[in-house]
Amino acid sequence: MKKNNKKTIKMIFGIILIFVLILLLVRIFSPREIDDISPGIECKERYFREADVLWVIPEYQGIPISENKTWCEEILKTNKTLGLHGIRHPYKEFGEEIPEEEIIKAIKIFEECFNQTPKIFKAPQLEITKENKKILERNGLEIKGKFNQIIHRVYHCEDKNKTSYGLIPNWMVDLF
Repeated sequence: MKKNNKKTIKMIFGIILIFVLILLLVRIFSPREIDDISPGIECKERYFREADVLWVIPEYQGIPISENKTWCEEILKTNKTLGLHGIRHPYKEFGEEIPEEEIIKAIKIFEECFNQTPKIFKAPQLEITKENKKILERNGLEIKGKFNQIIHRVYHCEDKNKTSYGLIPNWMVDLF
């Protein structure tokens, strides 16, 4: 009986180890992302430069990104994938119901800035209600959530000792 328990424990440990190694490999080769792109948020050049996907806040602190045409042009010149990241980005913004008009307004601000319609969306802090999800999908947005966050290295512009779920600083994202 004890030998069977040891074998079972070793097998479980082996499976967990293989899963972790596969996850690490996927993260190494997946596109890098950076959250909280806005002219009102300072972003470390290294993380910005290395990112493949930029998650843009369309109206940070009440200022639409479309009002800063120079910034919009500079972001477009990077030739990176752009996604919509909330509307104004308060904590767990999409964890409460948002009127469809607000979401449509955010999409229009994004379009005015980049002359393209956003195709992907990620909610701040990854919180999203079922109704908000329906509205976003109805407006042609593919929602990226927790699974996306797990398989990609995701940084934050304002790196105040947090990233993906607000638990670890950006420099630790490179470790795993």
